Amino acid sequence: MKLNKRKIRLFISIAVILVLCLAAVVVFKDFVVEPIVHPVAKIAQTIEYGIVTDSFKIDREEVKPGENLGGIFSRLGVESRIVDNLHTYTDGIFDMRKLRSGNTYTAMMSNADNKLKYFVYAINDTSYVVFDFRDSLHVHMDAKEVVRNLKSVSGEINSSLWITMQQAGVDPNMAMALANIYQWTIDFYAIQKGDAFKVIYEELSVDGKPISVGEIHSAVFMHAGKAYYAFRFEQDNITDYFDDKGENLRKEFLKAPLKFSRITSKFSNSRMHPILRILRPHHGVDYAAPKGTPVHTIGNGTILKASYAGGAGRLVSIRHNNGYTTSYMHLAGFGPGIHPGASVSQGQVIGYVGSSGLSTGSHLDFRVYKNNVAINPLKMESPPALPVEAKYKADFDSIKVMYEKNLRLIK
Repeated sequence: MKLNKRKIRLFISIAVILVLCLAAVVVFKDFVVEPIVHPVAKIAQTIEYGIVTDSFKIDREEVKPGENLGGIFSRLGVESRIVDNLHTYTDGIFDMRKLRSGNTYTAMMSNADNKLKYFVYAINDTSYVVFDFRDSLHVHMDAKEVVRNLKSVSGEINSSLWITMQQAGVDPNMAMALANIYQWTIDFYAIQKGDAFKVIYEELSVDGKPISVGEIHSAVFMHAGKAYYAFRFEQDNITDYFDDKGENLRKEFLKAPLKFSRITSKFSNSRMHPILRILRPHHGVDYAAPKGTPVHTIGNGTILKASYAGGAGRLVSIRHNNGYTTSYMHLAGFGPGIHPGASVSQGQVIGYVGSSGLSTGSHLDFRVYKNNVAINPLKMESPPALPVEAKYKADFDSIKVMYEKNLRLIK
């Protein structure tokens, strides 16, 4: 059937309109799905203790001797009804009696009315307690994030390990940490000039400020020409330090009953007694230390005696395994729970250095007996604890190799 010209023109017109509408829909769709993004300026905020502080006037002070929390709050304008009932707000959260002079606090006052809105007391480098006064008083404890950075330090001993650490710019507590690791292996009262060390450790910091020494991952201590390695490793949920052969550094007995001191008299069969002025055996080792210095048992055992013993002064005697007995003499006093029959653990405080009995000054007379025969404590051999087990040997070796490369830098 033929279409007349009028119908053809109508058909073409409708087709053109449909095409144009479709194009318009496509164009409109494209426009809709591409929104215009306007850049938004970021507003910088100062945040401290988890609080946005921009709208506050900040006052930082130290707790003065004799000050208490109620007095500080009264001075800062806190209502007396709140001050008088502070214990109800802090009960079970913070003991107000533990406020310490010298510790810092931060008072945040409103710029609008100069009223206290927040009060933050720093318990230590990490923990703090927040008093929120914005509505009714709310109190809560919190802690800052502690950042752990792996670092290393090395040095050569010229005087003492403690002073060497200070000269290296490291927290001197590193010396205590090393002494704890090597207490079964190295006699730190006998370290020599020229001994050296290198340590790979964690430095703990808060707000970018170092606060303490964290875990020691590995170390090497050169003593009397011998390298003593220590690698931190965990097996069966117990963490110990092992040498480069996988032997445990922890042993049945500690090398000494004191952390830091000096030897003033050694084991001898003939020594001039400082008071009696006669030659007689001295079957022990004398350690000079300030009065009150904690004395530690060198091994697990049972208390045989804890009493005054004439010339020996206050004495603690302990029976250990394998026929060993140790005695600690001239004590100023006994440690908590120390009495005959009590069990003690290696490193436990059993007394305090004193000068009781026949003594010319504050010191510890330490003695060791094997099957009731006195032996030289400085020459006593002690068996090690459990070494790295065979099933963990591959894991231990991979850790050792990783750290050993850096520890070899020491001379």
